[in-house]
Amino acid sequence: MEIIGKTKIDFIGKRKICFTISAIIALLGFVAIAQIVSGSANLGSDFTGGTVLQMKFENRIDIHAARQALSKNGIPADLQEISDGNKLLIKVGKTNLALGKVAGAVEEVFRKEFTANKFTVESSSEIGPSVGDKLRKDTLIAVLISIVGIIIYIAWRFDFKFGVAAAIATFHDVLAIFAIFFLLNKEVNLLLITAALTIAGYSLTDTVVVFDRIRENLHKNMKDSLVTIFNFSINEVMSRTLITSLTTLLAALSLFLFGGEVIHDFAFALVVGILVGTYSSIFVASPLVLVWENRAKQRAA
Repeated sequence: MEIIGKTKIDFIGKRKICFTISAIIALLGFVAIAQIVSGSANLGSDFTGGTVLQMKFENRIDIHAARQALSKNGIPADLQEISDGNKLLIKVGKTNLALGKVAGAVEEVFRKEFTANKFTVESSSEIGPSVGDKLRKDTLIAVLISIVGIIIYIAWRFDFKFGVAAAIATFHDVLAIFAIFFLLNKEVNLLLITAALTIAGYSLTDTVVVFDRIRENLHKNMKDSLVTIFNFSINEVMSRTLITSLTTLLAALSLFLFGGEVIHDFAFALVVGILVGTYSSIFVASPLVLVWENRAKQRAA
């Protein structure tokens, strides 16, 4: 299926502008990661330690009144209203209370402040600070291992320079997600990491398709310039890239719009990642290989 005809867009000619944009994105991403490592970012209870409760009320509860009631009783919390079923998601970070007593204190506040609105606790989980710190470190290690794995796989399937370019483009996408969440002061939690690794896999798949066509045309069109071959290859797979991106984007948008509060940020990360991943496959990964090829030819000459 072709949603567009044959195109002749000079993607490679825009590489300097795109490299500049990507460098800014990467810089913001590194700042975000530094803030996450230092614990200065808006970290969720997954990484800082704390208590998470999901409560179901008989009647709809005013989220602002609930927040004020908890704050008045010395329990600062992040609240998310789940409209389906009069539910409330409560995330409590570090407090003066012992970790095992936080859930009981929250329940006591609601019993005292909202006597007419009975509730049940559907789920409750607690994470200690040491566990949160370990999760934060393990998350960064998981991202780095995935990048190394990408380099090895692409280097084996194509060439080492293709592997490095794919890894840089994939890492660029992960950095972009962290940068946007940091700028918007959105919570960084395990769901965000799940989304980031999902996007890494998506971006890699898209990049492999483009690289595969470039490799084929490098063997077929040896007389053409590298710029011509790379542009022709990217234009050839443009329909496939757009169809893939649009279908996955529609699914992610559906989650974002209709999936509910709990996975709202996760779906938002997917939407951002799909857009950035499509961009990087065309404007980051392929131009990086071209620059490497040109420099290799200049050294050989």
